[in-house]
Amino acid sequence: MTKFLKIVFLLFIIAAIIWIDLPEIIRSKYKITSSLNFSFFGLKIRKDFKTSFGLDLKGGSHLVFEADTKKVKSEDLQDALSSARDIIEKRVNFFGVSEPTVQNLKSGSNYRIGVDLPGVEKVDEAIALIGRTAQLTFREEKILDEKVASPTPVLVETGLTGKHIKKANVDFNQQDGKPQVGLSFNSEGSKLFGDITKRNIGKPLAIVVDNFLVSAPTVQQAILDGSAVITGNFTVDEAKKLAIAINSGALPLSIKLVEQKNIGPTLGASEVKKSVYAGLIGLTAVLLFMIFYYGKLGLIASLALIIYGLISMAIFRTIPVVLTLPGVAGFILSIGMAVDSNILIFERIKEELRKGREFDIAVRLGFGRAIDAIKDANVTTLTVAFILFNPLNWEFLPQFGMVRGFALTLAIGVATSLFTGVVITKRLINAFYKLKVKS
Repeated sequence: MTKFLKIVFLLFIIAAIIWIDLPEIIRSKYKITSSLNFSFFGLKIRKDFKTSFGLDLKGGSHLVFEADTKKVKSEDLQDALSSARDIIEKRVNFFGVSEPTVQNLKSGSNYRIGVDLPGVEKVDEAIALIGRTAQLTFREEKILDEKVASPTPVLVETGLTGKHIKKANVDFNQQDGKPQVGLSFNSEGSKLFGDITKRNIGKPLAIVVDNFLVSAPTVQQAILDGSAVITGNFTVDEAKKLAIAINSGALPLSIKLVEQKNIGPTLGASEVKKSVYAGLIGLTAVLLFMIFYYGKLGLIASLALIIYGLISMAIFRTIPVVLTLPGVAGFILSIGMAVDSNILIFERIKEELRKGREFDIAVRLGFGRAIDAIKDANVTTLTVAFILFNPLNWEFLPQFGMVRGFALTLAIGVATSLFTGVVITKRLINAFYKLKVKS
Protein backbone atom coordinates (compact mmCIF):
# COMPACT_ATOMS: atom_id res chain seq x y z
CA MET A 1 0.00 0.00 0.00
CA THR A 2 2.83 2.37 0.84
CA LYS A 3 4.48 1.74 -2.53
CA PHE A 4 1.14 2.35 -4.26
CA LEU A 5 0.72 5.69 -2.46
CA LYS A 6 4.24 6.69 -3.44
CA ILE A 7 3.47 5.97 -7.10
CA VAL A 8 0.20 7.92 -6.91
CA PHE A 9 1.97 10.87 -5.26
CA LEU A 10 4.75 10.78 -7.88
CA LEU A 11 2.22 10.74 -10.74
CA PHE A 12 0.38 13.66 -9.15
CA ILE A 13 3.60 15.68 -8.92
CA ILE A 14 4.48 14.89 -12.55
CA ALA A 15 0.99 15.90 -13.72
CA ALA A 16 1.17 19.14 -11.70
CA ILE A 17 4.57 20.08 -13.16
CA ILE A 18 3.41 19.38 -16.74
CA TRP A 19 0.23 21.41 -16.15
CA ILE A 20 2.18 24.37 -14.72
CA ASP A 21 4.71 24.26 -17.59
CA LEU A 22 2.16 24.16 -20.43
CA PRO A 23 2.89 26.91 -22.96
CA GLU A 24 0.27 29.65 -23.34
CA ILE A 25 -0.36 28.69 -26.98
CA ILE A 26 -1.46 25.18 -25.89
CA ARG A 27 -3.56 26.56 -23.04
CA SER A 28 -5.41 28.94 -25.33
CA LYS A 29 -5.89 26.33 -28.05
CA TYR A 30 -7.40 23.70 -25.75
CA LYS A 31 -8.89 26.22 -23.27
CA ILE A 32 -6.84 24.95 -20.33
CA THR A 33 -6.87 27.24 -17.32
CA SER A 34 -3.61 28.52 -15.84
CA SER A 35 -4.91 29.31 -12.37
CA LEU A 36 -6.22 27.65 -9.24
CA ASN A 37 -9.26 29.13 -7.55
CA PHE A 38 -10.73 27.35 -4.54
CA SER A 39 -11.65 27.72 -0.87
CA PHE A 40 -9.81 25.92 1.92
CA PHE A 41 -11.50 26.02 5.33
CA GLY A 42 -13.14 29.32 4.41
CA LEU A 43 -9.90 30.79 3.04
CA LYS A 44 -10.13 31.76 -0.62
CA ILE A 45 -7.02 30.78 -2.55
CA ARG A 46 -6.25 32.01 -6.06
CA LYS A 47 -2.97 31.35 -7.81
CA ASP A 48 -1.98 32.06 -11.40
CA PHE A 49 0.78 30.04 -13.05
CA LYS A 50 2.11 32.24 -15.83
CA THR A 51 5.58 33.28 -16.92
CA SER A 52 6.21 36.83 -15.74
CA PHE A 53 8.60 39.02 -17.71
CA GLY A 54 10.49 42.08 -16.53
CA LEU A 55 10.59 45.56 -18.00
CA ASP A 56 13.33 44.76 -20.53
CA LEU A 57 11.39 41.80 -21.96
CA LYS A 58 7.75 42.76 -21.49
CA GLY A 59 7.87 46.52 -21.86
CA GLY A 60 6.41 49.02 -19.43
CA SER A 61 7.45 52.31 -17.90
CA HIS A 62 10.60 53.65 -16.31
CA LEU A 63 9.93 56.52 -13.91
CA VAL A 64 12.35 58.76 -12.05
CA PHE A 65 11.19 60.88 -9.11
CA GLU A 66 13.29 63.65 -7.59
CA ALA A 67 13.13 63.93 -3.81
CA ASP A 68 12.87 67.31 -2.09
CA THR A 69 15.46 67.01 0.69
CA LYS A 70 15.57 70.67 1.75
CA LYS A 71 13.44 70.12 4.84
CA VAL A 72 15.24 66.95 5.89
CA LYS A 73 18.14 67.06 8.32
CA SER A 74 21.41 65.73 6.94
CA GLU A 75 21.65 63.03 9.62
CA ASP A 76 18.13 61.83 8.73
CA LEU A 77 18.57 61.96 4.95
CA GLN A 78 19.50 58.33 4.28
CA ASP A 79 16.77 57.02 6.56
CA ALA A 80 14.20 59.26 4.85
CA LEU A 81 15.29 58.12 1.38
CA SER A 82 15.24 54.44 2.38
CA SER A 83 11.82 54.86 3.96
CA ALA A 84 10.51 56.62 0.84
CA ARG A 85 11.84 53.81 -1.36
CA ASP A 86 10.21 51.14 0.83
CA ILE A 87 6.85 52.95 0.87
CA ILE A 88 6.88 53.43 -2.92
CA GLU A 89 7.72 49.75 -3.42
CA LYS A 90 4.85 48.78 -1.13
CA ARG A 91 2.43 51.03 -3.03
CA VAL A 92 3.50 49.67 -6.40
CA ASN A 93 3.18 46.08 -5.14
CA PHE A 94 -0.33 46.80 -3.88
CA PHE A 95 -1.12 48.35 -7.26
CA GLY A 96 -0.60 44.93 -8.81
CA VAL A 97 2.76 45.34 -10.57
CA SER A 98 4.77 42.14 -10.68
CA GLU A 99 8.33 42.51 -9.38
CA PRO A 100 8.78 46.30 -9.64
CA THR A 101 12.29 47.68 -9.34
CA VAL A 102 12.56 50.60 -6.92
CA GLN A 103 15.98 52.01 -6.12
CA ASN A 104 17.57 55.17 -4.77
CA LEU A 105 19.70 57.12 -7.24
CA LYS A 106 21.97 60.15 -6.95
CA SER A 107 22.62 62.62 -9.74
CA GLY A 108 25.11 65.26 -8.63
CA SER A 109 23.60 66.82 -5.52
CA ASN A 110 20.10 65.61 -6.35
CA TYR A 111 18.57 62.51 -4.80
CA ARG A 112 16.21 60.51 -6.96
CA ILE A 113 14.13 57.33 -6.82
CA GLY A 114 13.92 55.15 -9.94
CA VAL A 115 10.86 52.97 -10.47
CA ASP A 116 10.47 50.30 -13.19
CA LEU A 117 6.90 49.11 -13.82
CA PRO A 118 6.81 46.03 -16.09
CA GLY A 119 3.67 45.68 -18.18
CA VAL A 120 1.81 48.62 -16.61
CA GLU A 121 -0.82 50.11 -18.91
CA LYS A 122 -2.37 52.76 -16.63
CA VAL A 123 0.86 54.64 -15.98
CA ASP A 124 -0.87 57.88 -14.95
CA GLU A 125 -2.71 56.10 -12.15
CA ALA A 126 0.51 54.47 -10.96
CA ILE A 127 2.29 57.85 -10.95
CA ALA A 128 -0.53 59.42 -8.95
CA LEU A 129 -0.50 56.57 -6.43
CA ILE A 130 3.29 56.59 -6.04
CA GLY A 131 3.47 60.32 -5.28
CA ARG A 132 0.38 60.47 -3.09
CA THR A 133 0.91 61.91 0.38
CA ALA A 134 -2.02 60.08 2.00
CA GLN A 135 -2.18 62.08 5.22
CA LEU A 136 -5.27 60.81 7.03
CA THR A 137 -6.69 62.71 10.00
CA PHE A 138 -9.85 62.63 12.11
CA ARG A 139 -11.37 66.01 12.95
CA GLU A 140 -14.15 67.02 15.28
CA GLU A 141 -16.40 70.06 15.43
CA LYS A 142 -15.46 72.77 17.91
CA ILE A 143 -16.74 76.26 18.59
CA LEU A 144 -13.79 78.62 18.90
CA ASP A 145 -15.68 81.70 20.10
CA GLU A 146 -18.77 81.02 22.23
CA LYS A 147 -19.48 84.75 22.67
CA VAL A 148 -20.65 85.08 19.07
CA ALA A 149 -24.46 85.16 18.70
CA SER A 150 -24.50 82.46 16.04
CA PRO A 151 -21.29 80.54 16.57
CA THR A 152 -20.06 78.51 13.60
CA PRO A 153 -18.32 75.27 14.47
CA VAL A 154 -15.03 74.52 12.76
CA LEU A 155 -13.16 71.26 12.26
CA VAL A 156 -10.10 70.83 14.45
CA GLU A 157 -7.53 68.07 14.72
CA THR A 158 -8.15 65.33 17.26
CA GLY A 159 -4.63 63.90 17.31
CA LEU A 160 -5.81 60.68 15.66
CA THR A 161 -3.98 60.21 12.34
CA GLY A 162 -2.93 57.56 9.85
CA LYS A 163 0.02 56.54 12.03
CA HIS A 164 -2.46 55.04 14.50
CA ILE A 165 -3.98 52.76 11.87
CA LYS A 166 -2.91 49.13 11.94
CA LYS A 167 -4.65 48.08 8.73
CA ALA A 168 -7.02 49.41 6.08
CA ASN A 169 -9.02 47.08 3.86
CA VAL A 170 -11.85 47.27 1.33
CA ASP A 171 -15.17 45.76 2.33
CA PHE A 172 -18.82 46.35 1.46
CA ASN A 173 -21.71 47.93 3.31
CA GLN A 174 -24.14 45.18 4.29
CA GLN A 175 -27.15 47.44 3.72
CA ASP A 176 -26.53 48.94 0.28
CA GLY A 177 -23.57 46.83 -0.95
CA LYS A 178 -21.40 49.90 -1.65
CA PRO A 179 -17.63 49.62 -1.19
CA GLN A 180 -16.09 51.22 1.87
CA VAL A 181 -12.73 51.27 3.63
CA GLY A 182 -12.56 49.51 6.97
CA LEU A 183 -9.94 50.66 9.49
CA SER A 184 -8.47 48.91 12.51
CA PHE A 185 -6.40 50.91 14.99
CA ASN A 186 -3.41 49.98 17.10
CA SER A 187 -3.68 50.07 20.89
CA GLU A 188 -2.93 53.80 21.15
CA GLY A 189 -5.29 54.60 18.28
CA SER A 190 -8.08 52.47 19.78
CA LYS A 191 -7.90 54.44 23.04
CA LEU A 192 -7.85 57.80 21.20
CA PHE A 193 -10.74 56.79 18.94
CA GLY A 194 -12.77 55.58 21.92
CA ASP A 195 -12.28 58.92 23.72
CA ILE A 196 -13.12 60.89 20.55
CA THR A 197 -16.35 58.99 19.89
CA LYS A 198 -17.41 59.29 23.56
CA ARG A 199 -17.34 63.07 23.46
CA ASN A 200 -18.88 63.36 20.02
CA ILE A 201 -22.04 61.22 20.31
CA GLY A 202 -24.69 62.78 18.11
CA LYS A 203 -22.09 64.91 16.35
CA PRO A 204 -20.26 64.41 13.02
CA LEU A 205 -16.69 63.13 12.99
CA ALA A 206 -14.85 64.21 9.88
CA ILE A 207 -12.43 61.85 8.11
CA VAL A 208 -9.97 63.84 6.00
CA VAL A 209 -7.40 62.49 3.54
CA ASP A 210 -4.85 64.92 2.11
CA ASN A 211 -6.98 67.84 3.42
CA PHE A 212 -9.96 66.55 1.44
CA LEU A 213 -13.12 65.62 3.33
CA VAL A 214 -14.13 62.11 2.29
CA SER A 215 -16.67 61.30 4.98
CA ALA A 216 -18.31 62.87 8.04
CA PRO A 217 -20.47 60.23 9.70
CA THR A 218 -22.49 61.07 12.79
CA VAL A 219 -21.27 59.22 15.87
CA GLN A 220 -24.12 57.06 17.18
CA GLN A 221 -22.27 55.60 20.15
CA ALA A 222 -18.82 55.27 21.63
CA ILE A 223 -16.69 52.84 19.61
CA LEU A 224 -14.25 51.03 21.86
CA ASP A 225 -13.25 48.06 19.73
CA GLY A 226 -10.68 49.98 17.69
CA SER A 227 -12.44 49.87 14.33
CA ALA A 228 -13.97 52.42 11.97
CA VAL A 229 -15.36 52.68 8.46
CA ILE A 230 -14.77 55.32 5.79
CA THR A 231 -17.75 55.77 3.47
CA GLY A 232 -17.99 58.22 0.61
CA ASN A 233 -19.75 56.81 -2.44
CA PHE A 234 -16.52 55.14 -3.56
CA THR A 235 -16.11 52.92 -6.55
CA VAL A 236 -14.26 49.68 -5.84
CA ASP A 237 -11.07 51.07 -7.48
CA GLU A 238 -11.27 54.31 -5.47
CA ALA A 239 -11.74 52.39 -2.22
CA LYS A 240 -8.82 50.09 -3.10
CA LYS A 241 -6.48 53.00 -3.88
CA LEU A 242 -7.42 54.77 -0.65
CA ALA A 243 -6.75 51.60 1.35
CA ILE A 244 -3.40 51.16 -0.39
CA ALA A 245 -2.35 54.74 0.35
CA ILE A 246 -3.38 54.45 4.01
CA ASN A 247 -1.65 51.09 4.48
CA SER A 248 1.64 52.31 3.03
CA GLY A 249 1.58 55.55 5.02
CA ALA A 250 2.77 59.01 4.16
CA LEU A 251 6.00 59.64 2.33
CA PRO A 252 8.68 61.14 4.62
CA LEU A 253 9.59 63.67 1.91
CA SER A 254 7.88 65.10 -1.16
CA ILE A 255 8.76 63.82 -4.63
CA LYS A 256 8.10 64.98 -8.17
CA LEU A 257 8.28 63.14 -11.48
CA VAL A 258 11.27 64.30 -13.55
CA GLU A 259 11.61 61.50 -16.12
CA GLN A 260 9.31 58.99 -17.76
CA LYS A 261 10.22 56.46 -20.45
CA ASN A 262 7.78 54.05 -22.02
CA ILE A 263 9.42 50.86 -23.27
CA GLY A 264 7.67 48.83 -25.94
CA PRO A 265 7.66 45.03 -25.91
CA THR A 266 9.12 44.71 -29.43
CA LEU A 267 12.74 44.66 -28.28
CA GLY A 268 11.81 42.35 -25.43
CA ALA A 269 10.11 39.85 -27.77
CA SER A 270 13.20 39.80 -29.98
CA GLU A 271 15.51 39.21 -27.02
CA VAL A 272 13.27 36.45 -25.63
CA LYS A 273 13.36 34.72 -29.01
CA LYS A 274 17.16 34.91 -29.15
CA SER A 275 17.43 33.70 -25.55
CA VAL A 276 15.21 30.72 -26.29
CA TYR A 277 17.38 29.83 -29.30
CA ALA A 278 20.53 30.18 -27.19
CA GLY A 279 19.04 28.01 -24.47
CA LEU A 280 17.98 25.30 -26.93
CA ILE A 281 21.40 25.27 -28.61
CA GLY A 282 23.17 25.09 -25.25
CA LEU A 283 20.86 22.36 -23.97
CA THR A 284 21.27 20.31 -27.17
CA ALA A 285 25.06 20.63 -27.02
CA VAL A 286 25.14 19.47 -23.40
CA LEU A 287 22.82 16.52 -24.12
CA LEU A 288 24.89 15.39 -27.12
CA PHE A 289 28.13 15.63 -25.17
CA MET A 290 26.76 13.60 -22.26
CA ILE A 291 25.34 10.88 -24.52
CA PHE A 292 28.48 10.71 -26.67
CA TYR A 293 30.95 10.62 -23.77
CA TYR A 294 29.06 8.56 -21.16
CA GLY A 295 26.85 6.38 -23.34
CA LYS A 296 23.93 4.90 -21.41
CA LEU A 297 24.77 6.86 -18.28
CA GLY A 298 24.83 10.01 -20.39
CA LEU A 299 21.39 9.18 -21.73
CA ILE A 300 20.12 8.92 -18.15
CA ALA A 301 21.81 12.23 -17.28
CA SER A 302 20.15 13.85 -20.31
CA LEU A 303 16.75 12.67 -19.14
CA ALA A 304 17.51 14.04 -15.67
CA LEU A 305 18.51 17.35 -17.28
CA ILE A 306 15.17 17.59 -19.08
CA ILE A 307 13.41 16.88 -15.79
CA TYR A 308 15.57 19.61 -14.23
CA GLY A 309 14.37 22.10 -16.84
CA LEU A 310 10.70 21.22 -16.27
CA ILE A 311 11.03 21.52 -12.48
CA SER A 312 12.88 24.84 -12.75
CA MET A 313 10.24 26.32 -15.04
CA ALA A 314 7.49 25.13 -12.69
CA ILE A 315 9.26 26.86 -9.79
CA PHE A 316 9.65 30.06 -11.83
CA ARG A 317 5.92 30.14 -12.53
CA THR A 318 4.88 29.15 -9.03
CA ILE A 319 6.84 31.75 -7.03
CA PRO A 320 6.57 33.58 -9.53
CA VAL A 321 10.03 34.64 -10.71
CA VAL A 322 9.96 37.69 -12.99
CA LEU A 323 12.32 36.90 -15.85
CA THR A 324 14.57 39.69 -17.06
CA LEU A 325 17.27 39.24 -19.68
CA PRO A 326 19.96 38.73 -16.99
CA GLY A 327 17.58 36.29 -15.28
CA VAL A 328 17.25 34.28 -18.49
CA ALA A 329 21.06 34.34 -18.74
CA GLY A 330 21.30 32.97 -15.20
CA PHE A 331 18.96 30.12 -16.10
CA ILE A 332 20.89 29.30 -19.29
CA LEU A 333 24.13 29.33 -17.29
CA SER A 334 22.62 26.93 -14.77
CA ILE A 335 21.89 24.46 -17.60
CA GLY A 336 25.61 23.95 -18.07
CA MET A 337 26.15 23.75 -14.33
CA ALA A 338 23.31 21.23 -13.99
CA VAL A 339 25.47 18.44 -15.40
CA ASP A 340 28.36 19.09 -13.00
CA SER A 341 26.93 16.76 -10.39
CA ASN A 342 26.37 14.02 -12.94
CA ILE A 343 29.91 14.30 -14.31
CA LEU A 344 31.41 14.04 -10.82
CA ILE A 345 29.24 11.02 -10.02
CA PHE A 346 29.90 9.27 -13.34
CA GLU A 347 33.66 9.74 -13.08
CA ARG A 348 33.59 8.26 -9.59
CA ILE A 349 31.54 5.32 -10.88
CA LYS A 350 34.05 4.77 -13.70
CA GLU A 351 36.91 4.77 -11.18
CA GLU A 352 35.17 2.07 -9.15
CA LEU A 353 34.44 0.02 -12.28
CA ARG A 354 38.13 0.18 -13.26
CA LYS A 355 38.92 -1.30 -9.85
CA GLY A 356 36.78 -4.30 -10.75
CA ARG A 357 33.76 -3.45 -8.64
CA GLU A 358 30.32 -4.76 -9.48
CA PHE A 359 28.14 -2.15 -11.17
CA ASP A 360 25.66 -1.77 -8.29
CA ILE A 361 28.52 -1.41 -5.79
CA ALA A 362 30.30 1.06 -8.08
CA VAL A 363 27.12 3.17 -8.32
CA ARG A 364 26.68 3.25 -4.56
CA LEU A 365 30.33 4.14 -3.90
CA GLY A 366 30.40 6.64 -6.75
CA PHE A 367 27.43 8.58 -5.36
CA GLY A 368 28.82 8.43 -1.82
CA ARG A 369 32.29 9.70 -2.73
CA ALA A 370 31.08 12.44 -5.10
CA ILE A 371 28.59 13.97 -2.68
CA ASP A 372 31.15 16.03 -0.73
CA ALA A 373 32.54 17.69 -3.86
CA ILE A 374 29.01 18.30 -5.16
CA LYS A 375 27.97 19.86 -1.86
CA ASP A 376 31.01 22.17 -1.70
CA ALA A 377 30.60 23.35 -5.30
CA ASN A 378 26.89 24.10 -4.91
CA VAL A 379 27.23 25.80 -1.53
CA THR A 380 29.88 28.11 -3.02
CA THR A 381 27.63 29.05 -5.94
CA LEU A 382 24.60 29.55 -3.67
CA THR A 383 26.68 31.82 -1.43
CA VAL A 384 27.61 34.01 -4.39
CA ALA A 385 23.97 34.07 -5.49
CA PHE A 386 22.94 35.16 -1.97
CA ILE A 387 25.45 38.01 -2.04
CA LEU A 388 24.26 39.16 -5.47
CA PHE A 389 20.58 38.94 -4.46
CA ASN A 390 21.30 40.93 -1.27
CA PRO A 391 17.99 40.12 0.48
CA LEU A 392 18.83 42.34 3.47
CA ASN A 393 19.43 45.42 1.25
CA TRP A 394 22.93 46.07 2.56
CA GLU A 395 24.15 49.36 1.11
CA PHE A 396 27.64 48.02 0.26
CA LEU A 397 26.22 45.23 -1.94
CA PRO A 398 24.31 45.42 -5.26
CA GLN A 399 20.66 46.45 -5.04
CA PHE A 400 19.73 46.41 -8.71
CA GLY A 401 16.68 44.43 -9.79
CA MET A 402 18.33 42.82 -12.82
CA VAL A 403 21.32 41.63 -10.79
CA ARG A 404 18.88 40.14 -8.30
CA GLY A 405 16.99 38.47 -11.14
CA PHE A 406 20.22 36.83 -12.33
CA ALA A 407 21.05 35.70 -8.78
CA LEU A 408 17.58 34.30 -8.15
CA THR A 409 17.36 32.21 -11.32
CA LEU A 410 20.93 31.00 -10.78
CA ALA A 411 20.16 29.97 -7.18
CA ILE A 412 16.97 28.16 -8.18
CA GLY A 413 18.83 26.44 -11.02
CA VAL A 414 21.67 25.29 -8.76
CA ALA A 415 19.33 24.03 -6.03
CA THR A 416 17.18 22.19 -8.57
CA SER A 417 20.21 20.69 -10.31
CA LEU A 418 21.48 19.42 -6.96
CA PHE A 419 18.18 17.62 -6.44
CA THR A 420 17.98 16.17 -9.95
CA GLY A 421 21.68 15.30 -10.10
CA VAL A 422 21.78 13.39 -6.83
CA VAL A 423 18.22 12.12 -6.31
CA ILE A 424 16.63 11.85 -9.77
CA THR A 425 19.72 10.52 -11.54
CA LYS A 426 20.23 7.81 -8.91
CA ARG A 427 16.58 6.71 -9.18
CA LEU A 428 16.81 6.63 -12.97
CA ILE A 429 20.00 4.54 -12.91
CA ASN A 430 18.43 2.03 -10.54
CA ALA A 431 15.21 1.85 -12.57
CA PHE A 432 17.03 1.62 -15.92
CA TYR A 433 19.37 -1.20 -14.96
CA LYS A 434 16.69 -3.13 -13.11
CA LEU A 435 14.52 -3.02 -16.21
CA LYS A 436 17.47 -4.15 -18.32
CA VAL A 437 18.15 -7.13 -16.07
CA LYS A 438 14.49 -8.16 -16.10
CA SER A 439 14.33 -8.07 -19.89
